[in-house]
Amino acid sequence: MAYRDLRDFAAELEKRGLLKRIKAPVSCDLEITEITDRISKREGTGNVALLFENVVGYDIPVLINAFGSMERMALALGVGTIEELADEIRTMLQLPYISFQNKMDVISIIPMIKKAINFPKYVKNAPCQEVIEREPDLDKFPILRCWPQDGGPFITLPLVFTKNPATGKRNVGMYRLQKYDKCTTGMHWHIHKNGADNYRDTVAAGKKHMEVAVAIGTDPALTYAATAPLPRDVDEMVFAGFLRHKSVELTKCITVNVEVPATSEIILEGYVEAGEVRREGPFGDHTGYYSLADDYPVFHITCITHRKNPIYAATIVGRPPMEDCYMAKATERIFLPVLQQIIPEIVDINLPLTGVFHNCAMVSIKKTYPQQAKKVMQSIWGMGQMMFTKMIIVVDEHVDVQNEKEVWWRVFNNIDAKSDIIMIDGPLDALDHSSPMAKWGTKLGIDATKTWPEEGHTREWPDEISMSEIVKRNVTEKWKDLGLD
Repeated sequence: MAYRDLRDFAAELEKRGLLKRIKAPVSCDLEITEITDRISKREGTGNVALLFENVVGYDIPVLINAFGSMERMALALGVGTIEELADEIRTMLQLPYISFQNKMDVISIIPMIKKAINFPKYVKNAPCQEVIEREPDLDKFPILRCWPQDGGPFITLPLVFTKNPATGKRNVGMYRLQKYDKCTTGMHWHIHKNGADNYRDTVAAGKKHMEVAVAIGTDPALTYAATAPLPRDVDEMVFAGFLRHKSVELTKCITVNVEVPATSEIILEGYVEAGEVRREGPFGDHTGYYSLADDYPVFHITCITHRKNPIYAATIVGRPPMEDCYMAKATERIFLPVLQQIIPEIVDINLPLTGVFHNCAMVSIKKTYPQQAKKVMQSIWGMGQMMFTKMIIVVDEHVDVQNEKEVWWRVFNNIDAKSDIIMIDGPLDALDHSSPMAKWGTKLGIDATKTWPEEGHTREWPDEISMSEIVKRNVTEKWKDLGLD
């Protein structure tokens, strides 16, 4: 199912009882955060998307927590469960093994390829340009100040569109924007991000500025695609077309040569000046701590376009679980088949919510040779954004890594600290505050697999305690008669 726009998605959530309209007056200065934080910490039916219709001082509603559960995350991507997308990717990755000598094999995969690859379509009459404001004024939008020590209000769910000056290839990332005044914001792209790569290439090419456009409030598949850990040259809008099984409609901006989603609620057009930086932050971040203030490029807004009666889409981050956790769990499941294609011994992976995506990875592997767990750790640290993982725990294939207590039981019982723990220096996420050095530090690998004699463990390794299957089956059949429920 492909949603046409954010409104279509919100309507579906409301129809299913997964969205709550808030009509009472609420401030976008801290109050929306406190309300949303309480809702996001609930379990079950109490955790819903929120549409604040009466934001004090504004006539624009705020939609938040729309992705804040696995159920809503699956709905956002048009599937029953996230595993359906993982299975689709897994099937696609098997295509190279089809024999192209057989004509019927080739014909059979054509529908699958057509379903998977949907290039963007370009349109002229776009809903996002129903209102054009060449004298931009951010003051009209209910931009949230999320936490007490934040450096100011922040746009928290923006899709930032840039192009590489040499190749012209598009990149879409999600980088927070601190509002400085009515027409300038910060541009918080970390040095490791593709948007920052495009900026550096622009400066290196001797250009004075780089054109940028920001979309706020898009079809949810587009919003998710902007967060996905794609290789640099994979177009996020093509990936969004894969997710929604339908091409994304793009339209050209009014004042910059950048294309943006046609059904967006709000578009900010402008540029980042080469070499210009301004203090940005602090910001209450997804680690549960404030990310520290630092100098970042400045986004100058030249034009704002939006739909009539726009919806302002936002999110908040902080101590998990929060909305971004479920987007990250979707990434864990969707990209597992890709990870398995590169590291085939991996059985499953869990990025615990309390590890905020990049602080811990629990990995189960099919172990077939000595020291294989350490090889897997090094492979993961060499893969894209997984290079930021501070702790990797590797267990045997029969261990359910989604059961964190089971993983820790093996860590606490199975490891010999001298031989099963490794520490290496390498890049860390820019938000990491624990390392003495910014952007790099020491990472930990824990091999909690059964240690083999070939790995230096010459003592007998005991069997795990487990009941026989016959006894378990017999007790299950007798359970109702025992009166223990």
